[in-house]
Amino acid sequence: MRVAVVTVGDELLAGETVNTNAAWLGRQLAERGVTVERTTVVPDRTADIARVVNEYHADYDAVIVTGGLGPTHDDVTIEGVAAAFGREVVESEEALAWLAENGGYTREDLADGTGEVPEGSRVLPNHDGVAPGCVVENCYVLPGVPDEMKRMFEEVADEFSGQQRYVRTVDAAEPESALLSRIDEVRGKFAVKVGSYPGEYVTVRFEGTDESAVEDAAAWLGERVEQPEEE
Repeated sequence: MRVAVVTVGDELLAGETVNTNAAWLGRQLAERGVTVERTTVVPDRTADIARVVNEYHADYDAVIVTGGLGPTHDDVTIEGVAAAFGREVVESEEALAWLAENGGYTREDLADGTGEVPEGSRVLPNHDGVAPGCVVENCYVLPGVPDEMKRMFEEVADEFSGQQRYVRTVDAAEPESALLSRIDEVRGKFAVKVGSYPGEYVTVRFEGTDESAVEDAAAWLGERVEQPEEE
């Protein structure tokens, strides 16, 4: 299963807020064997949201959009997603009924726009907030507040699945340039995906669907690099 993640918010683009939602979703999806092929941040602008969702929902098995739900002037995600699918924005009687039953809210208690979703959506109740999420075809729209987003994702997590993937890493106390020939060699010997990531040490990451191949590749390289000293 191939998935794209879209996070919405001017504050993310300005660096005022760290995009923890995308990182958390990436980990959750990877654990389910799902491949996240694109993570994109877009501003609080209807046209940008619509353009990206329209493109991604055709290219990927599913799109997850987080952020921009609610009744304030800059909460325009619902409008953007609706535009992407050519749908009207409607007030959801299901969402309002859930809020009345579970939160004690009357329609008069809620700001205009609180229960709106694209027409024909499947409503996702917000157990830790007010504004509902929704599913439109293969597009999952979740809140931007991390606790609300996580709880709502857990409600639909079983809808995301793929082939189990295994990951192992090897740290090397050598310059990345010095490792290139050995990395090329391990790529040729084993049917695994290999990536190298410089930092305090160079971390070489092995990933694949065959656990023994991943283990063997990591062991092979581990025997051929200078290991960091244990502290």
